[in-house]
Amino acid sequence: MSYYDQATETLSRDALGALQLAKLREMLTELWGKNRFYTEKWTRAGLQPGDIRSLADLAHLPLTTKSELMADQAANAPFGTNLTYPIDRYIRIHQTSGTTGVPLKVLDTADSWNWWGKCWAHVLSGSGVTAGDRVFLAFAFGPFIGFWAAMEGARRIGAMMIPGGGRDSAQRLELMRDTGATVLCCTPTYALRLGEVARETGFDLHSIHLKSTVHAGEPGANIPATKQRIESLWSAKCFDHAGASEIGAHSFECEVQPGGTHIIESEFIAEVIDPASGAAVAPGQRGELVITNLGRWGFPLIRYRTGDLVQMNLDPCACGRGFLRLEGGILGRADDMVTVRGVNVFPAGVENIIRKFTEVDEFRITVSRVRHMDEMDVEVELCEGADDKVVHAIAERLDTMLSFRPRVHHVSHNALPRFDMKAKRFHVSRTL
Repeated sequence: MSYYDQATETLSRDALGALQLAKLREMLTELWGKNRFYTEKWTRAGLQPGDIRSLADLAHLPLTTKSELMADQAANAPFGTNLTYPIDRYIRIHQTSGTTGVPLKVLDTADSWNWWGKCWAHVLSGSGVTAGDRVFLAFAFGPFIGFWAAMEGARRIGAMMIPGGGRDSAQRLELMRDTGATVLCCTPTYALRLGEVARETGFDLHSIHLKSTVHAGEPGANIPATKQRIESLWSAKCFDHAGASEIGAHSFECEVQPGGTHIIESEFIAEVIDPASGAAVAPGQRGELVITNLGRWGFPLIRYRTGDLVQMNLDPCACGRGFLRLEGGILGRADDMVTVRGVNVFPAGVENIIRKFTEVDEFRITVSRVRHMDEMDVEVELCEGADDKVVHAIAERLDTMLSFRPRVHHVSHNALPRFDMKAKRFHVSRTL
């Protein structure tokens, strides 16, 4: 079993809680009076750092939302007031992908960037990556934080990092082969896209001797059918990871699968709440993940509502880690669910069905209203030589799962968009 920091990863629940509390109190004291955003937020709530004497007291602090951060940056352009130190202390600027609105700018000091690297070292080590591996990052290095921090994680564990920016997919495949890459880091969508390009160009994927693929940026590696397809395509073990530009790399899948993703509890405090009421939910119940990062003092997030739906499991993991697990990883987003004809539809559930059909290269889903009736259209692009009768089978399977029959259409090759980073396959064109 591969660990990054075995001493903290195998702590008992009580010892882990004590470590979290010590880090939390030290951070809150540092922020008070220096970080305008949180000092004003806590003052309005009638609280100050000394009021937090236990982890249970954390629930007294107000929640933080992305809309607050966006509004703060709009009112205090360009970087907002969630900065603990003078601007000359910051060495990096990244931003969120902007898929839910205007991108949020996030800044890191040297210390917090080192913390990012530590978190990604947990991610890579959890996937079995060691100093002897060669990690290929199939990522165009722009302002989206993406896999920038994965470079720091690879450096920390001593693995060779191979940058894959500035190349098309065919060139990336050649570079992976020529450099002897053993680990691929990319979105789940792009892992499948690389396989599609290999098939179209006659490239032999077996010439790349991968042992694992590590995925981030979107759901997919946690969806059983998608994970299975990636593993079959690459003959390598597929690992899920979750995080966000504004939060940090907060969870990873260990070598014991399926077991869910571990929260890096030495660096984060995780809570699960009811999305509607904000009340805490018990382990084993589904709710919204709330995260407090403990090492990013320059751009902290205290009780941040992620919008991600999870189910917490505190049972010991066979890998030996004491970190809690999120069963099935990120199960979806609270704002992703769409009600169609009275049925709650989650994109991840639909993808899990469609990906079981290996004839499908790409797909797109559109929910609309036709003559006052909800309709769900599923466009599927099939691989070359596939029998288009599979379209009927997909419709039948979706009908069984959803209790209504979506309209499934076969579209021509390359009719649907391809994605290097976050894929956008689920569209709603009606007012809900």
